[in-house]
Amino acid sequence: MMRAVVVDPDAPGRLVIREADAPTPGPKEALVRVQAVSLNRGEVRMSLNTSPAGFRPGWDLAGVVEQAAADGSGPRAGARVVGLLRSGAWAEQAAVPTEFLAELPPDVSFAQAATLPVAGLTALHALYKGGMLLGKSVLVTGATGGVGDYAIQLARLAGARVTAHVRRAEQEGFVREAGAHNVAIGDDLAQAAREFAPFDLVLESVGGAVLGAALTLLAERGVCVLFGTSGGASVTFDAAKFFSIGGNSLYGMFLFDELKWVEPASSGLAKLAALIADGQLAPRISVERPWTEIADAAQQLLDRRYPGKAVLHVGEQP
Repeated sequence: MMRAVVVDPDAPGRLVIREADAPTPGPKEALVRVQAVSLNRGEVRMSLNTSPAGFRPGWDLAGVVEQAAADGSGPRAGARVVGLLRSGAWAEQAAVPTEFLAELPPDVSFAQAATLPVAGLTALHALYKGGMLLGKSVLVTGATGGVGDYAIQLARLAGARVTAHVRRAEQEGFVREAGAHNVAIGDDLAQAAREFAPFDLVLESVGGAVLGAALTLLAERGVCVLFGTSGGASVTFDAAKFFSIGGNSLYGMFLFDELKWVEPASSGLAKLAALIADGQLAPRISVERPWTEIADAAQQLLDRRYPGKAVLHVGEQP
């Protein structure tokens, strides 16, 4: 047996730590002793609103390989790793497919690594849709979230001119620290970002009116990558203005499909961890707590009480 976070609709906050069966890894899976996990808005929203009793949430994890995969793939026993699961990562142990695992450089902490899987890989794969970014103009909406923060940093590192969209003036400092050249402030994206448009690439995770506006701010042959709808799933946009720009497109991106079609998580995670080790990428952790505080940290994330990432330490907090 082990302990894991499970959904209990009758418990305050719906998320509790309970005993659960320890995982039995398959031939292509490594058994990982989890040291740190991070929270993402999508998994938190499902856990607090729609997941059934007994569901075990969790995507991001970092820890130590206790048992290497039987087929010889992936990291060796004792290796420090970062990994990704479709569910069940918020636990003391996890059986992780080796294609979803990457070994960590010595100078990258478990807390730093735990922020990478969903947020870092989503930003990385969304930016891939822009091709060579040197000298291009990139707009990032939802810029104070985990994906937005990494997207700003990675886009600037690739040589792009980055504009971040935030709703409130007090959020400007956060995105400028991440590397945004320009900041568009306000609920009306079309008005706030007009002076910085057109954009070769838009990373969009808000949906609703923000997506409608973003589609009209593209440059010729520009791409808008949509990977979230935190502001609403229903969208109205000026279709005539969109198609008259010429050659532009809207790309719907689901991370786990990209990990099948483009490159495995192990490759992307290794790249991102190396950038942290080299001092070129900085995880920004706003909340760092023991995992016993999962329910409170999850609710605060859903309430947008903090920017960047939240990391929970499994076991005692160092």
